[in-house]
Amino acid sequence: MKFFTEFGSYLLTLKGMFSKPENGKMYWKEFMHQCSEIGIGALGIVAIISMFMGAVSTLQTAYQLVSPLIPLSTIAQIVRDTVILEFSPTLVCIVLAGVVGSKIASELGNMRVSEQIDALEIMGINTKSYLIMPKILAAIVVIPMLVVISAVLGIIGGRIAGTLTGILSPQAFDKGLHQYFKPYNVFFALAKAYTFAFIIASIPAFYGYNVQGGALEIGRASTRSVVVSCILVLFADYLLSALLL
Repeated sequence: MKFFTEFGSYLLTLKGMFSKPENGKMYWKEFMHQCSEIGIGALGIVAIISMFMGAVSTLQTAYQLVSPLIPLSTIAQIVRDTVILEFSPTLVCIVLAGVVGSKIASELGNMRVSEQIDALEIMGINTKSYLIMPKILAAIVVIPMLVVISAVLGIIGGRIAGTLTGILSPQAFDKGLHQYFKPYNVFFALAKAYTFAFIIASIPAFYGYNVQGGALEIGRASTRSVVVSCILVLFADYLLSALLL
């Protein structure tokens, strides 16, 4: 029963976002601020994870492909498709659920506990629209960009690892990258990125906005928002794979 109560409250929170902005410039400024916070703030951890993710994929793929009948360029094909289809959109978004989600939930939770949201409502501002919508729109714009950057860096990391360890030459890796490439894989990765971005921003915003209590409840809401976001990201990953592949 609690699930249906929370789900209904979540839908009502999303419904409350859609209203005419009181001040368009104010909303635009908040949107750009959130783009900077989410995008630039998470770029470092995304870059580090992506490079090592591609490098490990190359090493483990080479370890498993021991048959001399399989050309070395196949390693690059497997790394490319693995990074684009699964690692960059899913693994990176799970990390972002922890980095971005906890920040959104704690920020809104602190505003709720310190009665800043109540003060904005007294001033006649639609707080759902002003505080939640820019975060969701910024995540939908920025997170797919981070996924694209992650895919590129993952492939580069795999190429560097393959070259430094002597597993395959740069020419063989580049040859494998171009073989049997399907542009649909990029579309599938972006479809997952947009879906996950909405989950990563909206779920923590809901839990943070509806915090009741004190500082202890902010921590609990932040933790719960990250857990629920990760579960929904994995569930959406399965649904999208079943529907689109």
